[in-house]
Amino acid sequence: MARAPGGRGRQPPVLKKFGQHFLSDKNILTAIVDALAPTSSDTVVEVGSGRGSLTDILLERAGWVIAVEIDRALAASLRERYRDQTNIEIVEDDFLDVELRAEAGRDFLLIGNVPYYITTPIIFRALEPPMPRRSVFLVQREVAERMAAKAGDEAYGALTVNIAVVATVEQVLTVPAAAFRPPPKVESAVVRLTPLEQPLVPPDSLESFRAFVQAAFGQRRKQMQRVLRSVRGMSADQATAILEETGIEPTARPEVITPEKFAKLFRLLGETTN
Repeated sequence: MARAPGGRGRQPPVLKKFGQHFLSDKNILTAIVDALAPTSSDTVVEVGSGRGSLTDILLERAGWVIAVEIDRALAASLRERYRDQTNIEIVEDDFLDVELRAEAGRDFLLIGNVPYYITTPIIFRALEPPMPRRSVFLVQREVAERMAAKAGDEAYGALTVNIAVVATVEQVLTVPAAAFRPPPKVESAVVRLTPLEQPLVPPDSLESFRAFVQAAFGQRRKQMQRVLRSVRGMSADQATAILEETGIEPTARPEVITPEKFAKLFRLLGETTN
């Protein structure tokens, strides 16, 4: 049996360039892992393992943990800390560059305390094939609210739509800034993402769909007819016709269009140009 992890002495310094804020509250850490609900048969990929506070709990619950850490000093500390553990692999790399299929296969869970400055790219990376069976992220509370918003909400935007077409979002709990060292300037929240059985946009179209949605919300105060004229170079009549076919009022603005209607509009636009 492997002995308890060692290497718990002096930790490497906090690096601001990686947006590091370390969470050590055991109750909150346990609640985050509870939201993921790993079992002994699961492979879990952890984004930014840091000092191993979350990793410790994952190792007790999961069958195999792949700990991804970009900070060289922290990765070395993790290797020392878990040198006698038999169910962990330390990957010293940027998560955005990791080939998840090669590391974890097709069936895995994903978890992480995500740096605020790179939250959106990490979330989008997690929603690309191979998509984890379930993901849990600790993010800035404002971002969590945007992720889980509904059409018409103040927080509703391109991020909301781009997630909603491939996954459901649940906001599990909020985390005060005082729980971190060093404390960030904002509150955080834990969100859980579960892939849709039938995504509204096929995986090979996600990149172009995201670009379309971003462009639409770049003109969020304009009416959808004018948005299509600007983004797709359509005439007023063409834009009106395709919006009416989609079930969208030409005078509606992007902020009230549901993810389902964005997905249908995108599909009809593709059929029109093919």
